Amino acid sequence: MDKQQFYTVRGYELLDQDKRLLTSAMEDYLEMIYRNNLQEGYTRINTLSELLNVRPSSTTKMVQKLTNMGLLDYKRYGIILLTDEGKKIGKFLLERHIIIERFLRTIDVNENILAQTELIEHNISRDTLNCIDILNNFFERYPEILEKFIDYKNKKMKEETI
Repeated sequence: MDKQQFYTVRGYELLDQDKRLLTSAMEDYLEMIYRNNLQEGYTRINTLSELLNVRPSSTTKMVQKLTNMGLLDYKRYGIILLTDEGKKIGKFLLERHIIIERFLRTIDVNENILAQTELIEHNISRDTLNCIDILNNFFERYPEILEKFIDYKNKKMKEETI
C-alpha cells in the first residue's frame, strides 16, 4: 500500500510556496483591478478600496507592492493601470473565478456562492481548474446528465435531512 503524506492546510501552502508568487490578497487585488479596468479603463485607490471593502491605506500599500512586482503602473494620487504581465495574470484570475462560480451554480450550490468561490479559488491547482472547466462544458453539452445529477443530489439531500 502506498503511504500518502498528509499535511495541514498550512503545510500544503508551504509546499506550494515556491510555485506561488502572489498571496491570496494580492490575487484578490489584481482580479478586482482587472475587473474594474475592463469597465472603466483604469482604477483609482478609493474605488478599489470600496470594491474590496478595505481601507484606502491598506489598498495603497498593496498597490505599491504590486507595482514593485511589475504588475501595476501606479502614480501617487493617480490612476492604477495593469502592466502587460498584470493584465495576463488578472485575466487568468478572473477566468478562474468565473469557472469556479459557474461550477458551483451548475451543481446547484445555493449557499453564498461568492464566499464559496473566493475560498476555493486561491487553493486550486491549474490541473483541477482545467478539469472543472471541462466538466462545466460537459454538463453544458449534455444537460440531460446534469439534470440526472441534480435530481440525484436533491433526493440525497432530502434523505439526509430526515
